[in-house]
Amino acid sequence: MKGGEPWPPAGMVAAASTAQPEPRFDSVVPPSLNEPQAEAPVAPRAQRDETQQAASPAAASAVAAPAAAAVAAAGSVAVRRGLPRVKGGEPWPPETFAAAPAAASTAPVVAETEPRFDSVVPPSLNEPREAVVTRDLSIPLPSPQTVFPGAAAQKWNADRTRKTPIAAPEPERIGPFTKLQWAGAVIVGGAGLLFAAGMAVLFVRWFLSLPFMVDFVHTYPGQYPLPEGAPVGFPAWLQWQHFFNVFFMVLIIRTGLTVRREKRPTVFWSPKTNPKRKISLTLWFHQSLDILWLVNGAIFVILLLATGQWMRIIPTSWEVIPNAITAALKYVSLDWPTEDGWVNYNSLQQLAYFATVFIAAPLAAITGVRMSGVWPKNAKRLSKAYPVEAARAVHFPVMLYFVLFIIVHVTLVLATGALRNLNHMYGGSDEVNWVGFWIFIASLVVIAIAWVAARPLVLAPIARLFGKVSGR
Repeated sequence: MKGGEPWPPAGMVAAASTAQPEPRFDSVVPPSLNEPQAEAPVAPRAQRDETQQAASPAAASAVAAPAAAAVAAAGSVAVRRGLPRVKGGEPWPPETFAAAPAAASTAPVVAETEPRFDSVVPPSLNEPREAVVTRDLSIPLPSPQTVFPGAAAQKWNADRTRKTPIAAPEPERIGPFTKLQWAGAVIVGGAGLLFAAGMAVLFVRWFLSLPFMVDFVHTYPGQYPLPEGAPVGFPAWLQWQHFFNVFFMVLIIRTGLTVRREKRPTVFWSPKTNPKRKISLTLWFHQSLDILWLVNGAIFVILLLATGQWMRIIPTSWEVIPNAITAALKYVSLDWPTEDGWVNYNSLQQLAYFATVFIAAPLAAITGVRMSGVWPKNAKRLSKAYPVEAARAVHFPVMLYFVLFIIVHVTLVLATGALRNLNHMYGGSDEVNWVGFWIFIASLVVIAIAWVAARPLVLAPIARLFGKVSGR
């Protein structure tokens, strides 16, 4: 019982005549395999309660006198037994244990009474307990903190003289700004651009209303007549060339950006002629698209010069410059120039197409060749005259130009008569119907499928036809 003494009491001893050694654990036979044992007699509960309720030593002596007389007469007395001390052993204490005779001791015998639970004094009120060990709060926790303690949390300074507020964790940054700062920059920047665009529209409208600008626009309306014999309309080969050019350009931009931010490629490609030379599979795909795009561009230029279509995109008069200024002012004022691309582009369109085909495309090709494996490594003088750093400095801005050109070009095509313009480039007619629109949508689906399929699982089997694909 709680607060009681160890069992059996100190007065219990083994009888001399029938004492037996305590059985060993490995030699104990389970009781179920031996003959049944008789249960030890247990004193009635009423007698135990009377014993527990004894309130004075005199009462205890009166209870102990008959017990001592019984021991003297019989030599032993039955003892209440408990659980065995060894596995499979007999209940403890053994049957041979009995109370010592009363004459063996000269000290007065006091009956051992089992204490009641409600009479036990808690140890904290009886004897002093050990001091509770508390953790030093100045020592940091063994594991890193995973939860922000709150806006009002404080910490001790180095000399533990005062507390200072705990700063909130630094938010994650994307480049120079956090996500919230980027959102604010987009909102503020968008509102600023919208305001600036509105002010520009108002200013240009006022500027075009001035007398000298009215005469300028009348003299240079935005386009000049083409030379005699210039073709009208768009042939079928030009429509296919337009589709392939957009297809290759979109994938080249995608793979170029991937190569630019790719640090640890997972799949590599080696040519059959030089297995030691390895490049990433993405770079191989990018360069393969470059070759296909250059082949498509070469066919386009050859057919352009052979059919007379070059007169539509190559300026043939210096009047192209003032007419381009008029066209640009009309675009800004939202009073857009009259579109008649089936016959003649306005001067601003002509300059944009000329710059894209005959300036930006060659720059992209020349700088791309310098950064590729086609460039001879042993040509030291040539490499010194044309360093790779200069090629990188030009190649990326040219890519940005193509991205900007595609965005502006598609926006103007859709905003200045979408059905008619799409019919020019995809439907092959000057009519206003939905044929060119649906062909345009189908081309976008093909480009989207190629965009999604441009991954190692699809590219590896194709790359194995031209070299070796490995994981490292």
